[in-house]
Amino acid sequence: MNSEQLQECPGCGASLPQRDGPVHKYMESSPACWAAFGQILEREYSTPELLDVHRLSVDSYAVQHPGGDSRQAIQSVGVHLSRLCLFLERGLSAEDANAAMLRVAEIKRTMSHLQRPAHLGEVTVVDVLAAANTNDHRLAVRRWARSAWEAWSEHHPTIRRWVDASQ
Repeated sequence: MNSEQLQECPGCGASLPQRDGPVHKYMESSPACWAAFGQILEREYSTPELLDVHRLSVDSYAVQHPGGDSRQAIQSVGVHLSRLCLFLERGLSAEDANAAMLRVAEIKRTMSHLQRPAHLGEVTVVDVLAAANTNDHRLAVRRWARSAWEAWSEHHPTIRRWVDASQ
């Protein structure tokens, strides 16, 4: 395909050069967006200084690509939104948030479908990929997480209840 042609991701809405390739099993994305997320993960795994924001990247991507109405997709959105709540509102460290997430995962079967917001946030994988250095990457991921979390603001009371019920 011509790399000049852009395709909008059906999940986050980012415009990326059109390409063929795999996508996630139940998250809704374009092949280009899924590949871009893979580049972000590669950068984070190969740069130890970025491991503190890695989970924020995973959570942000997951909630911007919520998928359909399958139980797996519903639970994925619920769990990832819960971890964003723990990080951004409760101020937990990566280690503490991970332990709290294990408790959230225990109640994931009780999570209900959340209506997808009309807009999933201003910051996307494109903004994180554009980061010129480690510090810029870290800042971009934090903006991405905040943007993705705020996009789901209508559901914050429900997500907070899930988090509280799991603690």
